[in-house]
Amino acid sequence: MKCIAMASLLIAVPALAGCQTDYEDMTAAEHAAYSSRARRSYTFKPDPNAPIQVTYRIDAHRFMTLENYDRCYGDNYFNNTALGIHEKVWTGDPTGYRGRVVIDDPSGANVVLPTAENRSCGDRGCTSYFAYSTDSGRTFRWLDYLKYSSRPSDDSKKFLIAVTKDKLYVAETIQDDAYVKGFPLVRDIELEKTYPPGVFGGNFTASRRPLVLSELRSPSGQDRFTCDASIRSAGQPKTP
Repeated sequence: MKCIAMASLLIAVPALAGCQTDYEDMTAAEHAAYSSRARRSYTFKPDPNAPIQVTYRIDAHRFMTLENYDRCYGDNYFNNTALGIHEKVWTGDPTGYRGRVVIDDPSGANVVLPTAENRSCGDRGCTSYFAYSTDSGRTFRWLDYLKYSSRPSDDSKKFLIAVTKDKLYVAETIQDDAYVKGFPLVRDIELEKTYPPGVFGGNFTASRRPLVLSELRSPSGQDRFTCDASIRSAGQPKTP
């Protein structure tokens, strides 16, 4: 566990006193609570009466929803209606991440949800993270995939982040190829720590193993977050 003085994922906030848990070390509940505190300095006014938007659909019973939001900035929930899961994962704009996201796990155990700040981060840059779950979305952990980016939303366009029944892939396009980091997925694994005995990851270029990424598909076929920023609650004018 490392100490940080300032949030670097969703919005800039004042430093918190004392030692703070790193973003990727937080549980989903801690992450949601932290980002909720952070958004107090945000200029948008979340609307609890705004109609729920489905921002990413995996299949008929698994999907992401945006709730209590304003202009696509709000609370992001993972839903699994078959298992009765409605889990708040983070607060922010889901379309800040502009790359592809694919969930291709027939077992339904593995989920990945990338995020990126939709703002300029200046010379020091921001770090972008993804949330991942190995228990069907009941709990989430965090790991960074992009550091020191001055324009993280734009830079996220270069990424494909995907899960299968036993792997998590982070592919970054560089010139005419993609560099792929492969992480192992087993129940309750913490990817930022030492893997259990006999569990391994592996990195490669997409050109050397072209079928690995090209054959990945979410059941719905959707591979990007979407959101309509003009939607308002009943009786409220649409955002210009």
